[in-house]
Amino acid sequence: MPKFLVSLVAFCSLSLMKVQAQFPHRFDVIIDEVFADPTPRIGLPDAEFIELKNTSGKDINLQGWRLNSLSTRSSSFPLYILPADSFLIISGAGNSALFTTYGRVLGIASFPALDNSEATLYLTSKEGVTIHSVGYNNTWFKNDVKSNGGWSVEMIDTKNPCTGFNNWKASTDTRGGTPGTKNSVDANNADNIAPALLRAAAVDSITIVLTYSEIVDSAIAALRGSYGISDGIGSPVSAVTIAPFFTQVRLTLSIPLTKNKVYTITVNNIADCSGNIIQAVKTARVGLASIADSFDVVVNEILFNPKSTAVDYVEVYNRSNAIINLKDIYIANRSPSTNALVSLHQLTTDDILIFPTDFFVISESGSIVKQNYSPRNPDNFIDVSMPSFPDDAGVIVILNSQGKIIDELHYSSKWHLALIDNEEGVSLERVDYNKPTQNKDNWTSAASTSGYGTPSYQNSQSRAAFSVVGEVTIIPPTFSPDNDGFEDYAIVNIKISEPGYVANVTILDAAGRPIKYLAKNATLASSALFRWDGLDDKFHKVPVGVYVFYTEVFNLNGKKRSFKNTVVVAARF
Repeated sequence: MPKFLVSLVAFCSLSLMKVQAQFPHRFDVIIDEVFADPTPRIGLPDAEFIELKNTSGKDINLQGWRLNSLSTRSSSFPLYILPADSFLIISGAGNSALFTTYGRVLGIASFPALDNSEATLYLTSKEGVTIHSVGYNNTWFKNDVKSNGGWSVEMIDTKNPCTGFNNWKASTDTRGGTPGTKNSVDANNADNIAPALLRAAAVDSITIVLTYSEIVDSAIAALRGSYGISDGIGSPVSAVTIAPFFTQVRLTLSIPLTKNKVYTITVNNIADCSGNIIQAVKTARVGLASIADSFDVVVNEILFNPKSTAVDYVEVYNRSNAIINLKDIYIANRSPSTNALVSLHQLTTDDILIFPTDFFVISESGSIVKQNYSPRNPDNFIDVSMPSFPDDAGVIVILNSQGKIIDELHYSSKWHLALIDNEEGVSLERVDYNKPTQNKDNWTSAASTSGYGTPSYQNSQSRAAFSVVGEVTIIPPTFSPDNDGFEDYAIVNIKISEPGYVANVTILDAAGRPIKYLAKNATLASSALFRWDGLDDKFHKVPVGVYVFYTEVFNLNGKKRSFKNTVVVAARF
């Protein structure tokens, strides 16, 4: 063999050895484009692919690497040198020829089937290191048309590989995607949001799993001194970041937890992979859970006739002293013809705890519920495939993992307050947690002053919410509606002792003539506020003087009470 060939072979062998000797790190190679649904065809080949980008600044040998999917099989890569700062199209071995005109392509056997709507993919090196993971779903497109197929979803800023939804969107390339080249949506999109501690769950008496809002720095999260647990537990013996997502950390304790005791865990100095340090949301409750028994968790509120832009929801309440794992709770309804349980669905496969006096909202889309109402506990929502709840009447059944019925409600639209003209978007609320679920007098319409629904917090009609009996107050007693920023309006505050009441508020002048109808047939919560800006019903400014707020409060059982309060309209000179 000529010397120059010997030298060339030696050089190539040495180069390959150097590439093989390099130990890969997280995010050296990232998944930056996913084409899961090629139908209908826009312009790209009719075949699924993912795109890899080498961000390491060095050549990397992919031999022995694996593309893994939680839902399907994993695929092993053959010998392939991926040059620094380059892209690589990965597809099934039988489809690789379809992409050769687009750039570098590697066809692999057993390419995992990509679910059209939701899947988790992760890339591991031959050493077993998780290099990158992507848990995509249809919301990442941020485009209802493109999420139906034919378009890829692309990463916006490849320097920010940890962020999911906020760093991905549908391709804007007219072909439907950009295999083998820079993404069409490429832009600066730095992560400046600190991670938050979403929840904690005890797997057993000495094991706790923490869940964060985003991927965390695995080295920092593995420092046991970053964690402290109340009631004498202290720091854990060990902390391990859980692959492939790195959004969870497993803690092992030296002192076991006591059953049904609520502890508080505090984390410090935890950072995401962009270096943002955890700030405000860094504590969570934790405790050992029990299996729910009868009447431990009850149906507390239901929306079965939503607006066209909304969805059904069911709110449950933990009225017991036990900590319940929602993984052990199921929701169902009954067949109208046979009364048998149908449409049985587990609430979650994750360890999510509902503590005593907690509320949780079950729906097909918590985000849609939040858009239509004003939740006070936005983290207390669970998305699940819901049973059907008809608008006129239906059944809600709550069961535990042993199949025991915990609570059951046969609801009727006739339970709504009769004065409500349109029941669409109005939830039914439980009045008393301790009274029987099936007592129709224990249910009434959510108050209009609470937006006709109170998902994730105490019901507007809850008997537990009342502390003041029959009181109407005006604040301030004198106001000047001159738009100077000081006491420009008066507030009437109504508090009443029982649920199911309606209020009329009329403003009278000194001669007793009505000049303003401030509220008409307003269904009340435990406390309701109405504001008067000093204008009459014709939007004219009223003269300076004394006025009377005449408030009538009544219910359909004939109970009625009226209140008179005076207020002075003044002017500044």
